[in-house]
Amino acid sequence: MPDKIVKSDEEWRKELTPEQYKIMREKGTEAPGTGEYYHSKEKGMYLCAACGQELFSSDAKYDSGSGWPSFWAPAGADKVETAEDGTLGMRRVEIMCSRCGAHLGHVFDDGPAETTGKRFCVNSASLKLKKE
Repeated sequence: MPDKIVKSDEEWRKELTPEQYKIMREKGTEAPGTGEYYHSKEKGMYLCAACGQELFSSDAKYDSGSGWPSFWAPAGADKVETAEDGTLGMRRVEIMCSRCGAHLGHVFDDGPAETTGKRFCVNSASLKLKKE
């Protein structure tokens, strides 16, 4: 299990852009189809934009048509944590970075059947691509 990173809100505000802070610390979202990595086909590893932990490989990225970057699996079972999310009158499963607790997005059971069947729907602002 990765070592946890704990910082104050003030520290996170200094390190993250206003959009990143809204999404990663206040559980916001970016508008569909607007994120930097939504259409990206570049190869590499997607890292947590807050702490740098490896989260998703480009090999697991696919076009879900959802408006957000989608992956069928994280880079490792210990990279992402989940929690029930009942906001907006919906029942969803939130995904967070296991190292710093940053909100990444949500996971759904409508991913590619030939893989895990999961769709990890992630905000581009929560990610940083380390290109191969």
